[in-house]
Amino acid sequence: MKLKSLYRYSLALAVILTAAFSCTRDPNNPGKQYAPNMYLPVGYEPYRQEKANPINPMGLTMRLPVEGTVARRNYKTSFGGGDSAKVDLMVYNIPADSISISERVLKNPVPLNENTLAEGKVLFERYCQHCHGATGAGDGKVGAVYKGVPNYASDAYKNLNEGHIFHVITYGKARMWPHGSQINPEERWKIVHYVQKLQKGA
Repeated sequence: MKLKSLYRYSLALAVILTAAFSCTRDPNNPGKQYAPNMYLPVGYEPYRQEKANPINPMGLTMRLPVEGTVARRNYKTSFGGGDSAKVDLMVYNIPADSISISERVLKNPVPLNENTLAEGKVLFERYCQHCHGATGAGDGKVGAVYKGVPNYASDAYKNLNEGHIFHVITYGKARMWPHGSQINPEERWKIVHYVQKLQKGA
């Protein structure tokens, strides 16, 4: 009986001591953690690395952007060479629901020639043919299941202009999903050239 009582007293004392020490613990200390590196991120500074850059101010690896700078995607593309080189930023801020603005404003900056048409065909085969078919008749293998894919040469679609086509590739329309995240503006304009060729039944 004495041994049993001693055990009870020891257990009670252990509980009291544990509670007492727990109450005095530093509230900012999270205590023991299992594998904290798996769920606590390491904070890296985007402009600063382990070793300070001796050239830039404050040892930064990158310069801070000019005050008031607005971030935007910048596509700077040049065609031709020398003094005849054509440079376009290809940044378009037309909203998805403003296709009529695209029809009026957007013009294809990519020159139409054999090379750009050939590249447009390759891109069309990669991104469009599975729905629209090889000739743009809407008879692709996916289009046969998806239904409602238009024929480019039909009366309703053969006169759609370059801005309209570019806008639809970028933002999608009806059952067509947007492709702006997959195809950059230069590639979209090359596809537009090829689609316009298919509109003529060529």
